Formats: sequence, C-alpha cells, structure tokens
Amino acid sequence: MKELSSTLAHLPAAGSVYLTFDDGPDERWTPQILDLLAEQNVQATFFVVGRFALDHPELVRRIASHGHAIGNHTWSHRHPWAVSATVARQEVRAGTEAIADVTGLAPVFFRPPHGRLRRCMLEEIARQGQTLVLWDRSAVDWGPLGRAAHISRRLAAVQDGDIVLMHDSGRGINRPDELIKVLPRFLNQLSAHQSQ
Repeated sequence: MKELSSTLAHLPAAGSVYLTFDDGPDERWTPQILDLLAEQNVQATFFVVGRFALDHPELVRRIASHGHAIGNHTWSHRHPWAVSATVARQEVRAGTEAIADVTGLAPVFFRPPHGRLRRCMLEEIARQGQTLVLWDRSAVDWGPLGRAAHISRRLAAVQDGDIVLMHDSGRGINRPDELIKVLPRFLNQLSAHQSQ
C-alpha cells in the first residue's frame, strides 16, 4: 500500500509555537485577527473552508499576502463520519480546488473538520501531497467553555513546540468575539518570549 501522508501534531521544541485558525475566512473576524497578527509580526496557518474561500476570495488573498500559510479544511466542513467515503474524498478535493482557484496555489496542509479522519481522507491527502496537521493545544474558543477568561488560561499554558488550535469564524458555536479579547495579550507574550 502507498505510504500515507505525513502527520504533524507537535513541533520540535525549538522556541516556536505554531498558531492555527480554523473555519474561516469570516468577513467580520478574519480581518481583525489578521490585524492583530500583523501588529506583533506573528505568522499563522489559516485552515480555510473551500466554500467560504470562494465566498470571500479577497480575505484568502489577504491572508496569503500577509505571509500566512493557507491549509485545506475541506469544502464545507461536514463531519467526516457523517458522510460516505466518496463524499469525504470529494470534500478534500473540492477544498483543495477552491483554495487553488483563489490563490493560484494548492495547499500543502490539511486539517479535517473536528479533527476527525477517515482512511479514505488520508489516502486522498497523500495523493495530493498534503501534510496532515492536527493540534496538541486548543484554545477551546467555542461553545459554553469559550469565554475569554477560560481561553486566556488555556493559551497561558502554551509551550514551545505546541500547535495551537483557534477559530477565526463566528459560524456555529465558535467564539472569536471572546478570543479577540485575549489574543492581543497572548500574541504580545508570545512575541516577547520568542525574541529572548
């Protein structure tokens, strides 16, 4: 059997933290997050949903123009376990195609919705040469636990080598309104730590 794509779930602890934002782009929240990242000269990876990328191509191009990586988060963010293998594969392909249509480049990173995978998806991302990126630290910036104080405590626990999951979309139960309250301080602390 063909070797499956590589998986990135933790970085070597070399003074770096890998920030990621899922479920965008969102016309209200993505620009605010981009501005905060720019103020601290911090780079991130945005795992965008294909159909939202086509709805807001200017935001995807802005993400790229600021030097951030763009990863595939499927076409419509459907839960992989709730669809057939054929649909799950198509979600991966369509997400890739949408990002490539907007940016002119196929994404090299993939993150499944809800962090849930199926073997057929692994095979598809391997075919496309994408690296699976999961996370080892979540801000839990969604649902009833997604309050600023709770998010702040979770982000304070971030360590070198962590891949941090956050959200730049206000769709569903995501709480970027709460994340925005604590993100400036977190980015400032992160920048200060990494410059030591």
